[in-house]
Amino acid sequence: MDDNLNTVARQIIELQIEHRDLDYLIDRLSDDAAHDELQLRRLKKRRLKLKDAIMLLQLQLEPDVPA
Repeated sequence: MDDNLNTVARQIIELQIEHRDLDYLIDRLSDDAAHDELQLRRLKKRRLKLKDAIMLLQLQLEPDVPA
């Protein structure tokens, strides 16, 4: 069980790094007046999917809270 938590925690960290890198890339691309709008939309969609994946993994780490 402990190994599984470490694996999930590692996945979260890796996805957070990728998310941060995409943030940087999107900011840089947005600043460029001649940016490719389609590429920018794809990057933003990828960033959103990463955010969702991070949230799902974080839910796996949190214990169930009784209602």
